[in-house]
Amino acid sequence: MTPGYRLTANAALRDRNTFGVPATAPWLIEVDDVAALEEVLALPQVTDAETLVIGGGSNLLFAGDAPGAVISLATRSTAIVSDDGERARVRADAGVPWHPLVMWSLEQGLCGLENLALIPGTAGASPIQNIGAYGTEVGEFIDIVEAFDRHHGVRVRLDREACAFAYRDSVFKHAPDRYLVTAVEFLLPRTPSLRLDYAGIREELGAMGIAAPSARDVGEAVIRIRQRKLPDPAVVGNAGSFFKNPIVSQARAEALLVDYPTLPVFRGDALHNRKLSAAWMIEACGWKGHRDGDAGVSAAHALVLVNHGAATGAQLLALARKIAASVDARFGVAIEPEPKLIGATW
Repeated sequence: MTPGYRLTANAALRDRNTFGVPATAPWLIEVDDVAALEEVLALPQVTDAETLVIGGGSNLLFAGDAPGAVISLATRSTAIVSDDGERARVRADAGVPWHPLVMWSLEQGLCGLENLALIPGTAGASPIQNIGAYGTEVGEFIDIVEAFDRHHGVRVRLDREACAFAYRDSVFKHAPDRYLVTAVEFLLPRTPSLRLDYAGIREELGAMGIAAPSARDVGEAVIRIRQRKLPDPAVVGNAGSFFKNPIVSQARAEALLVDYPTLPVFRGDALHNRKLSAAWMIEACGWKGHRDGDAGVSAAHALVLVNHGAATGAQLLALARKIAASVDARFGVAIEPEPKLIGATW
């Protein structure tokens, strides 16, 4: 064992992806100290084009083996680094599991992340995908992302503007071989500005008997909704929502509503576009609960692809392609996967 990191040859990755599909990597490098990253990235096993950095493996589909080394950051420190009574700056290492971080922040009396409860993954992965749920995106609360810039061999601190957050998108997603996220700094308010008008949160709070909710109450409501709608990856392999909600022009959305008046349409990321419900369209095409061998679609939520036990990543990808083709054929709308595909392209 080398101080700061550990190497394993021909590493199995089944337990490192929430789909639970079999895959291997020629090398797995687990990093315990970010100070060792410069040495790690200089190893002959590491190449820019083929090295994959993983967190909790909740946003990956291995349709084949990893083509190169896999790096996993095992750093897991969380701290409030400043607090003016109105907002606190929270720093979380990349390896910190996401849901425990959300619950920890609520226990500290901090708000903002409650709608993102129970999302699998790690703090370091959260800015890459700009994870979002129930009307909230993590980029709204990220102030700084610390990363190792592999192109220049230096550590950098990127502010929110430099991160270029957009719907399920960021600069890190567009430059996967450049930035290796090592920590995230969040600015979290102590006074809540609750978002309740999305996907049944108010109704869930009502069922809980709560009329004047706190941020912790909203977090609990989100947990209950997600547990009811989304399978537990520890029980049934999945990566949460597999498809992004497509964004189309306002005119295209209005035209679709003429033929499909119950199609859910939401505000897009700009004034003249709209976000459509991928789940609604997939369910309308008859895929909810569908199964091709052990590759299937959750019976509880049409956005969730599941591994019933022995599915391969290639089988799950084949099913995803069939789903997307049927949505395009019926609605004329292209849908794309949220998870990063390894060993295949969309």
